[in-house]
Amino acid sequence: MDEDDLYCLGCFRTLDEIAVWGELSESEREPVWLALEERASQK
Repeated sequence: MDEDDLYCLGCFRTLDEIAVWGELSESEREPVWLALEERASQK
């Protein structure tokens, strides 16, 4: 986890995103992918 425990440093997903990832449709994953790209670029 990052130093603020907001997301995983390996995949950049939050614990909530990790918990529901397998249940999300492709269209539901799209905004998460965009957020992951943003988080990764900030590190």
